[in-house]
Amino acid sequence: MKKEKKTLTLKTITKSNVWELQENDIFRMWEAAERDADLRDNLPHYRDIIKSAFDMEDLLVDKAEIVKKYKQRGFKVSQVKLSDGSKKKIAIKKRAILRVTDLTYENIRHISARKLLEVIDRNFGGGWDSLSQSIRDIIETGFDISTTTLPKERLRKKGGMYDKKVSDGFEVLEIGKGSWIEAIFAKEKPKMEKLKSKYDEEENLAKNDEDEKLPNDNYNQDDEEESEAIYDEEQLMEESYHTTFDEEDADDLSLAEDVADEYDS
Repeated sequence: MKKEKKTLTLKTITKSNVWELQENDIFRMWEAAERDADLRDNLPHYRDIIKSAFDMEDLLVDKAEIVKKYKQRGFKVSQVKLSDGSKKKIAIKKRAILRVTDLTYENIRHISARKLLEVIDRNFGGGWDSLSQSIRDIIETGFDISTTTLPKERLRKKGGMYDKKVSDGFEVLEIGKGSWIEAIFAKEKPKMEKLKSKYDEEENLAKNDEDEKLPNDNYNQDDEEESEAIYDEEQLMEESYHTTFDEEDADDLSLAEDVADEYDS
């Protein structure tokens, strides 16, 4: 049985799942918050989360021509109530993911494999290795990635890597490199739902408080010198009891033991 997806609210949005929303969703959530005193008091906090995925601007001048200009730029405009009870029109537009530098750990799981390859293709056509390691790390948290570079006539050979990857559901981007082609294969990784309890959140907050209370300068030179002295003593004792010899010494020792055995008998 397929589990129904819960509707997000201001209380449940994060910098990751906010990417699932559209502009009208934000206005709907904001309107619901107007009836909740607790939410109203925390609107600045929720606003910061929203702004991680949306461009949000306050309309300082509420005139029809100003609203029209924002709408022409792709913004949705609506009147909302602020935390102090006043009302103001705001303009919201979801941020587009157009370049590889737009990819983050928060939004990487909210785009398709096809969209990802379109973004990579805009990166000056340099291929997978042209991406920085940090960008590749972000991508690989959300996608299985494989690459191959072959001559044009061999790339789509029946039964080859290209054929197998496409059959397995991978999207593919082909980047020409002279008479060769680099193929980048991408497939979304299954999403693992992480259950987070209220206890976990309180424990993390408590841990952060303890870390903040720790003194900044806890370095003790005497402790370091004492540690080095103990280490040197243990190393000296180990070397005193450790004997090394090469193969010739081992043969001499074995011969000596045989002679001793004959003498005793």
